[in-house]
Amino acid sequence: MIFDDLDNIQVKPETRNHRGCFVQEASYKLVNIDRAGWAFICMNDAVCHYVDPDNLQGSIATDLDRDMVQSI
Repeated sequence: MIFDDLDNIQVKPETRNHRGCFVQEASYKLVNIDRAGWAFICMNDAVCHYVDPDNLQGSIATDLDRDMVQSI
């Protein structure tokens, strides 16, 4: 998915990160989506998570932009 505002991404209720811990429902910045398929989101400089991109919500979502997929 691509969102029109990468600085204002929401997570769906009950979203878990790659370690299985719940992620706080808040506004995040979508940093990137890695080759493994995880979305890297950050609330601020200290709080970041890898989550399933299907658990992200934004204003407008379209098909995945392959140019955004990066290796970390």
